[in-house]
Amino acid sequence: MKYYEVLFHISAPEELVSDVSDVVAALAGEAGFESFSPSAQGVCGYVQQEVFSADALDALLEQLPFGEGVSVGYEVRPADEADWNAPWEQEGFEPIWVGRELVVHDGRHLPHPAPEDGEGRIEVEIDAKLAFGTGNHQTTRLVCHALLGLGLSGKTVLDCGTGTGILAIVALKRGARRAVGYDIDDWSALNAMHNAVLNHVDDRMAVYQGDASVIDRLGERFDVVVANINRNILLADMPRFARALAPGGTLLLSGFYAEDVDLLRQEAKKQGLEMDGWQQEDDWACMRINKAKLE
Repeated sequence: MKYYEVLFHISAPEELVSDVSDVVAALAGEAGFESFSPSAQGVCGYVQQEVFSADALDALLEQLPFGEGVSVGYEVRPADEADWNAPWEQEGFEPIWVGRELVVHDGRHLPHPAPEDGEGRIEVEIDAKLAFGTGNHQTTRLVCHALLGLGLSGKTVLDCGTGTGILAIVALKRGARRAVGYDIDDWSALNAMHNAVLNHVDDRMAVYQGDASVIDRLGERFDVVVANINRNILLADMPRFARALAPGGTLLLSGFYAEDVDLLRQEAKKQGLEMDGWQQEDDWACMRINKAKLE
């Protein structure tokens, strides 16, 4: 797929630049942007060319809540698929811990103490190539933490918008019997299976390229459904998530701000689902939603 690289130029008081960058990324996510990286001017985002709409992005940026003294402009240029993620791939990332039980690393920057030195720790290696999901973002950590709190032994898991495959891989290493992921980006689908091989779970994991219509083609129900995307996509795809969830199953949602929890709770309720609670890290949230055992 062809991507645009969109460089957002943020003009704001120094103490607000980080907050403005986070909000810009969240709003751009609602316009279909898939990943972001910091830049000297503010933040750089990547979006599929066929998805990008300047009108939609402009309308969303008008919602910036910061008032006078803050402005955001942007420039759009084609992204070179061979190069735009190269710095990230070359530099990698430091090990990321989720509590004391899970550590995510890139295979080069190894955790200390090593996971094998600590009883019961789960180690996940992620080679991130043009895909979102290393544990570095709050939403990924929130969903990983939620997965660690579930009884996953023998369960089936559907990972919607799988990215690097990290959530499906964590679930499998936590005892899930089988995981299926899908992602609209063909790069992500390939990268997710690559990471499944690295973590020796590829015999229990399948990944498909496509949007939520993949759920219809699968025609099966899962014990756990996870979706770390953005608010608008979660709202649109909620009916499919509900259909994909087995009676008594659990839906984990993230990729949105805490202020959106009630909106998503109401949409879930329309589909016969009930929120069981939610967690927050900074301004980001993760919801746990249950389906009744009897339909």
